[in-house]
Amino acid sequence: AYFADGIQDEILTDLARVADLKVISRTSVMQYKNAAMRNLREIAQELGVAHVLEGSVQRTGNRVRVNAQLIDARTDTHLWAEIYDRDLADVFAIQSEIAKKIADQLQAKLSPAEKAAIEKASTTDLMAWDLYERAKALWSDVSDNLHAREKLPQAANLLNEAVARDPRFLVGWCLLSRVHDAIYWYGFDRTWARLDLAKAAAQTALRLQPDAGEAHLALAVYYYQGFLDYARARSELAIARATLPNNADVFVYTGFIDRREGHWEEATRNLERALELDPRNFFTLQQLAIYTYIPQRRYADAVRTYDRALTIVSGDPLTRIYRAEVALDWRADIEPYQTTLAALIAENPSAAPDVDHPDYALCERTAAAATRLLVNYPRDGVSIGYGVNCPHAYWEGVIARWQGDSAKAQAAFTSARNEVAKTVEKQPEFIGAISLLGMIDAGLGRKEQALQEGRRACELLPISKDAIAGAAFAVNLAQIYAWTGEKDLSIEQIAAVERVPNELSYGRLKLHPYWDPLRGDPRFEKIVTSLAPK
Repeated sequence: AYFADGIQDEILTDLARVADLKVISRTSVMQYKNAAMRNLREIAQELGVAHVLEGSVQRTGNRVRVNAQLIDARTDTHLWAEIYDRDLADVFAIQSEIAKKIADQLQAKLSPAEKAAIEKASTTDLMAWDLYERAKALWSDVSDNLHAREKLPQAANLLNEAVARDPRFLVGWCLLSRVHDAIYWYGFDRTWARLDLAKAAAQTALRLQPDAGEAHLALAVYYYQGFLDYARARSELAIARATLPNNADVFVYTGFIDRREGHWEEATRNLERALELDPRNFFTLQQLAIYTYIPQRRYADAVRTYDRALTIVSGDPLTRIYRAEVALDWRADIEPYQTTLAALIAENPSAAPDVDHPDYALCERTAAAATRLLVNYPRDGVSIGYGVNCPHAYWEGVIARWQGDSAKAQAAFTSARNEVAKTVEKQPEFIGAISLLGMIDAGLGRKEQALQEGRRACELLPISKDAIAGAAFAVNLAQIYAWTGEKDLSIEQIAAVERVPNELSYGRLKLHPYWDPLRGDPRFEKIVTSLAPK
């Protein structure tokens, strides 16, 4: 399977280098690989294209047979077809030949640089290529994936083997760099050593081919995910775009940077452009809904995007619960969350820890929901975003505090603090952990420490530096103010945050126990009312 997928991947990659063509990314195309009924006209409409390249691959011993045909899906006319029956060693040449034939049939103008790039094989080592394709399969399955912690190191190991076999395997080095970036970004290893590995791999690729778009894309991701260095990341993305005109990731990361810089309209346009090139990319659809439409309170657009994602991964539990959560954020309507959650747990009880989200469970404001949450929430905690692991004891403390059990809250928050303080001690610049520690200290009544930690997180990453995480840490500071008796500061903080896109919705302000100390204050109630659906 990896062999056939690899051939498809290489042909698409070659074609995507041609600026004169619009080429759909592999992520979207792969979903039709095993389609029982192949209605090419419908497939073309779903992907937004006029032509479809169809084919098959057979490998027998040291021989390979590739059957390829180009079809005008609008008329079902076969424009070109050819069978390649050759030695296995010729597989890389076959890929280049097919790409050039397709470009010629579609009358695309190939620049000398594009022609040279297509003719250059990524590697001639079949074993290295196989290792790379196995790693890529793991990599493509980890975006927002619950098993990323296991799969990313596996992908890194495979890629290390691949580049050891072929040290000139440029795209192998590029993917290795991005895997190391992801391990850092998702919080599995937020150390300088991990970032050094990412940088070394990207720079190796750059030395192999200074003008390679993939190398500049890898370097852009390194600057973005490792340092939130938007200027350098944008510079590298601009170089990458010149040789990768159809690469959806170039637009995705441009959109991510736009979003972090608070350029929300531009971010939306770039992510929507990425979806034109990769219309069935589940991860990009989630990014557009969760982190782009929702903060802008474009709830109807978010619902439509979730529905589109569910046509790709039918019944996906996380997407179904995310969709249900929109009603709570938008209208303070908890019923869709409760109904969907009950259905998901009935279908698969083991999914409960992944779909019973603490902030929404707490918005139910019932003892039963609180008990359910503590049963479902993993004992060893969960990464709550920005890489920080939130202990089970934290939610025990929040619930005990809401229920008025001071002794139980104190014990739970003390336990949570012991764990999070160790993280901050090991990684003193870990902003997410610092912010969480401030929230825990607020629960413990350690007012001065809580205020210092909450403010420190906002100083390290203000909204002006990061419109997404900065806004989240600003909301955390508002909660710290509320819990430490600084009602005026809390309301001022909420009012400031509400002037920019953020996660603090009408439903959360109206229902979440975090904000109980502010209820009844006319200033707070005015903010809540201003966010109510019109």
